[in-house]
Amino acid sequence: MELAEEMEREKTAAEIIMTLIPAFEIGVWNAWILVLYALLIVFLLPVINKSTKETGDIAIASVYNKREMVILYSYHIIVFVLLIYSVFLPLKLGTVWFYAGFPIALLGLAIYTMVIVSFATTPLDREVLAKGPYRYSRHPMYLSSSLAFIGVGVACASWLFLLLSVAYTVLSLISAVPEERFMLKKYGDAYRKYMDKTPRWVGIPKSH
Repeated sequence: MELAEEMEREKTAAEIIMTLIPAFEIGVWNAWILVLYALLIVFLLPVINKSTKETGDIAIASVYNKREMVILYSYHIIVFVLLIYSVFLPLKLGTVWFYAGFPIALLGLAIYTMVIVSFATTPLDREVLAKGPYRYSRHPMYLSSSLAFIGVGVACASWLFLLLSVAYTVLSLISAVPEERFMLKKYGDAYRKYMDKTPRWVGIPKSH
């Protein structure tokens, strides 16, 4: 009886501690359920709204310098690693980590979905995307996806996934600068007016 109680206490303690040791366990209730949703929609954007092709990574990369290109490639590598690792990373169902991280991930994905709806309903070849979440931030896709990934890292109690998510967030913030240069080149004064009234990040003063 005492042995069983001791084992249960050790199991509970292990569930509370976030480990640096990568978890590799293929299963249905793994992080991929949340991660795949976010990434799949990005690939479907050109199908949902054909005008997004003109504002895709290839078009935007035309205004990147060498340093920014390295950052762009690093960004895509981290996204790929997050996706692959999520297949083998189980959600810590029933633990404090899951109950703390899952709502954060859902909030991020909910905002992300609103961003996608804004993309799908805006003719980007003719006008600046300034509705939905874009009324409050010039880069809600970066913010919402970062929030979702961080929430997944917490829900899985994985320091590795969480660190990759933080790296993804930092690279996203840096990538916002050349992306805005492209938007200014594409939309001119219309985007400049949008920049004047909308902060780059939520709650942070307007920045050019």
